[in-house]
Amino acid sequence: MANLVFYNGVNMSEPKLSPAAEELLKLRGLGPLADKMGIELLELSAERAVATMPVLGNTQPLGVLHGGAHVVLGESLGSFAANVWAHPNKVAVGIEVNASHSRPVTEGVVTAVCTAVNLGKTLATHEIVVSDDQGRRLSTVRITNFLKEKAD
Repeated sequence: MANLVFYNGVNMSEPKLSPAAEELLKLRGLGPLADKMGIELLELSAERAVATMPVLGNTQPLGVLHGGAHVVLGESLGSFAANVWAHPNKVAVGIEVNASHSRPVTEGVVTAVCTAVNLGKTLATHEIVVSDDQGRRLSTVRITNFLKEKAD
């Protein structure tokens, strides 16, 4: 039986994808790093993306979720959402990412909600809020991507 994933009481076993996101995921997926980190995509469009990631396996030596894991989750969502915006004529490449960590987490699953701040012709900026199982904010990640023409 397939694993059922619920987000805010909604069955998300099959991710909610915009048409452009569905097309892009078929072409290239989220990538091997997202797979290694256990990132599960729940929703994806240029305007909004949601994913989860287990704490287990992504901790630093003190047993808390590694700050870099927050950034990988946030950057993965923000980059892919920007690429959905850029598709099919452009690609998004990251030019800036930053993170502020608010509180630690030692167990469970974290949820990241990515929201577009600006979707322009040459830049796309997203804010990603990472929360714990109880909805408490753990970190805030912001990423800006440059939208460039695809190489032939």
